[in-house]
Amino acid sequence: MNQLSPSTVPAHVAIIMDGNGRWANARGLPRAMGHRKGVEAVREAVKTAAECGISYLTLFAFSSENWSRPQSEVSDLMGLLKTFIRRDLATLHKQNVRIRVIGDRTNLSGDILPLLLEAEETTRANTGITLVIAFNYGARDEIARAVQHLAGEVAAGRLDAAAITPERIGASLDTVGIPDPDLVIRTSGEERLSNFLLWQAAYAELMFVPEFWPDFSRETFIAALSRYAMRERRFGGLQPAATLAVGS
Repeated sequence: MNQLSPSTVPAHVAIIMDGNGRWANARGLPRAMGHRKGVEAVREAVKTAAECGISYLTLFAFSSENWSRPQSEVSDLMGLLKTFIRRDLATLHKQNVRIRVIGDRTNLSGDILPLLLEAEETTRANTGITLVIAFNYGARDEIARAVQHLAGEVAAGRLDAAAITPERIGASLDTVGIPDPDLVIRTSGEERLSNFLLWQAAYAELMFVPEFWPDFSRETFIAALSRYAMRERRFGGLQPAATLAVGS
């Protein structure tokens, strides 16, 4: 078990799982091997998050831009997703994990969408950690879809344009009902959000770790949570006057 204080554990952690291909290249292996090793890291991350008391874990599984990758790599990623759901769904369900999927579901062909829907429906009543899978997801696309929906409501006379508030926009996003992330982690040393949860991460703590995703172990995760516990979140405000240092 971990030594973290429950009071400092973030309720929602989101992870950009980056570096599978570079992990494989560094070892002279096919990129597909990096993705397969990355699935093992997913299992470990979900287990660790649940044990640490995290309520929501969002994983950036496949972006809307990833379709531009070589077809062979896209096919391999789709195969891994199918395998993960088919092989791990029963285990996750038994562990009381609830699965949510965010991203654009239109034009998803084949058996991908039915599998995603099955995972959500099977675990809908579970009360443990919520595993949010961002699939075919892009934050700009998500915001555009939300704005289109609200514009349609205004055009139909069901909504006054003046009533469009940040809260109303948030309620139109894929993540409705899911609290904003407290911590966003990106692996592989890259320091950007790459179109991930741009609206929701407005006040999230950002953390960039050097490990490639396949090397993201339980120890790496807990070390990141320990670093998060040392940060002071002010959400645009100031520290209490009594704790301000001279010259602040």
